[in-house]
Amino acid sequence: SLRPAVARRPRASLGKKAACASPGAVATLKDAAASPVRSVVASPRPVKGKASREAARRRLQLPPASRAEAEEEEPLLSAPEEDAEEAQPLPAVCTSPMRGMWRDEKVALYCDQVLLGCKAEDADEAMSKYLSEKLKIKDKWLGVWKTNPELFFVKYEETSIPFVGILVEVTCKPQPNSSSCFKVTVSLAEPFSSNIANIPRDLVNEILEELEHSVPLLEVYPVEGQDANIHDVALALEVVRFFYDFLWRDWDDEESCENYTALIEERINLWCDIQDGTIPGPIAQRFKKTLEKYKNKRVELIEYQSNIKEDPSAAEAVECWKKYYEIVMLCGLLKMWEDLRLRVHGPFFPRILRRRKGKRDFGKTITHIVAKVMTTEMVKDLSSDTLLQQHDDLDLALDSCYSGDTVVIFPGEYHAVNLALLTDDIIIKGVGKREEIMITSEPSHDSFVVSKADNVKLMHLSLIQQGTVDGIVVVESGHMTLENCVLKCEGTGVCVLTGAALTITDSEITGAQGAGVELYPGSIAILERNEIHHCNNLRTSDSSKSTLGGVNMKVLPAPKLKMTNNHIYNNNGYGVSILQPTEQFFIVAEQALNKGAASGDKKDDKMLSKVMQNLNLEMNNNKIEANLKGDIRIVTS
Repeated sequence: SLRPAVARRPRASLGKKAACASPGAVATLKDAAASPVRSVVASPRPVKGKASREAARRRLQLPPASRAEAEEEEPLLSAPEEDAEEAQPLPAVCTSPMRGMWRDEKVALYCDQVLLGCKAEDADEAMSKYLSEKLKIKDKWLGVWKTNPELFFVKYEETSIPFVGILVEVTCKPQPNSSSCFKVTVSLAEPFSSNIANIPRDLVNEILEELEHSVPLLEVYPVEGQDANIHDVALALEVVRFFYDFLWRDWDDEESCENYTALIEERINLWCDIQDGTIPGPIAQRFKKTLEKYKNKRVELIEYQSNIKEDPSAAEAVECWKKYYEIVMLCGLLKMWEDLRLRVHGPFFPRILRRRKGKRDFGKTITHIVAKVMTTEMVKDLSSDTLLQQHDDLDLALDSCYSGDTVVIFPGEYHAVNLALLTDDIIIKGVGKREEIMITSEPSHDSFVVSKADNVKLMHLSLIQQGTVDGIVVVESGHMTLENCVLKCEGTGVCVLTGAALTITDSEITGAQGAGVELYPGSIAILERNEIHHCNNLRTSDSSKSTLGGVNMKVLPAPKLKMTNNHIYNNNGYGVSILQPTEQFFIVAEQALNKGAASGDKKDDKMLSKVMQNLNLEMNNNKIEANLKGDIRIVTS
């Protein structure tokens, strides 16, 4: 969920201005943008008078036992029980029309209707003009005012009280000053309604009087059941909120940008890619957390600056610069992610910096035994001249490997950061049932298994992905073989990058939030006797547009794929999706794939055969069934 922007809080420019300067107060749409989401129930008692209001505020933040003690200490401040007026539940607000928009509709709305080619520094004015025009449709309406609980509570838990909601009558009046036109006049509506059952009505009235009955427009949400024009007002408010919540960055008006609408279009595409699952969930979550952290750090700096009354001391200046540089670093990271569109195969710089070790100087290879205790039974099948090393840690074993070595893993649970640094030609194999040899990723790292070696082989293992944002297995270059392995994905599935090759046999791939196997242009893959199921399992508000499922191929130059005797089933996208530069797409049923010909239109039959021939795509005896969107799709890239 999105944190509300801090209303009535001064704004500071962080780019080229001194970080120690006390910022001036500039009220804009950004400062008023808010998007609280949940309702709560508290149990304050209604009271009257200024002193009573302070008592009510104290009671609102006290636990029941402490509240009872407070009432014993201040019995004169309690209102008679018969005077209590319990607030009615809030009515439903207008549903967001933005949810049903496709990405091209959002792009057209913001770029062609609202921003109209303006520069970043003029975005505020463009938003103001758009909203002012829409507000002329209806100047009086009912809405729910959702505001920061700080207005009503001395202390509170954010998780229990994310906002205070009050039903109000709204009056929109044109203002000569554009910076103030987004304050609207409100008054309590009947029946008295709130998301907090026993909030004192007198307390709400006094808060409104303090605010002169003027609140930020973006904190008010029109309610259902009014005339048709109210939906146009609701859409306009949602357009502005979405812009400042998702598309605007605080650094936009501090940097020159030749084509600001193009930047906004890229951010809309980024948001849509996150929503429809094109960008895997873990990557999206990391991006959102970084953006949230950036916003929080910025608020911290503004609050810290605001509390400096006179010239800053040396300690205060150092603290300001420290907070400022934290923001600059986060800003740089966000820019990097945005520019590279959060590529689905992971981080945005070379993952493997380790150089190849090659062969040992004395020319021998070593078998590394990974087990807490090594017994003679473990090595009885090895030849008498085998050189052995025993490790109780998989990372140590991998770190000790040279090309030609073998790592033998016995049943147990393991972690290994060095699996993301495979540069030498080694074999990693489990002994026993593959389900009993579990290697789990480290959630704090981006990558799990990444290879740049000429020939790496993983056998009889279970790879369990937890928290990493990269593919569960990424072949950057060279060739990797997966044999009789279980891959339980949480983020992206297996990724074969341009120029790399992969062979998977007798293995199972499940749980990927994108495709189970992702083939990049110019890659090579051989898939034999595998199960690929329950991939593209990320449920989003726009899941109907996501096509990824079992296997996804990206064309130009075409990858090479040979699939034999695989079972691809129960994926939320297509069983196999092929992205290529053509002006048509075709959906072919399971029977067509198994028999190598399409039933029905002969034109489709010929086109599919031509595409498969051009792609060097060979598919024999595969069972592709029960995939949500269909079995195969050829679509333009």
